[in-house]
Amino acid sequence: MKLTPHVLFLLLLSGPACAQSVVPKFTQGSMQSTSTTVTTIDRVINTEVMGGTYSSWAGTNITASGDPSGDSTTFSITDTAEPWQLEITSRDAGVIETIDITESIDQTTTTTSLSIFSQ
Repeated sequence: MKLTPHVLFLLLLSGPACAQSVVPKFTQGSMQSTSTTVTTIDRVINTEVMGGTYSSWAGTNITASGDPSGDSTTFSITDTAEPWQLEITSRDAGVIETIDITESIDQTTTTTSLSIFSQ
């Protein structure tokens, strides 16, 4: 590249570049920030209540032929001229109750902070 007199003149006139530092000139101020957090918890609680074998009988004017908890036991009316009542309850071992709970918990948290400063 050939330097022309105009380019050479411009190069000679330009001086070194200098930067000035910037110093803040404030004496006081404040800053506020707000943060919001949203949390959602979904949970399912499944519960099974277990029970053992249960057998009972109750009655009035009833006679059992043997052990009331035995499978071959028979019940008969003691006095046919009188009123009678018989109640037999039995349950096999295993699950006797199932409880299912479904919950959704929503939580929103907002935090606001304020900073005040001065020189």
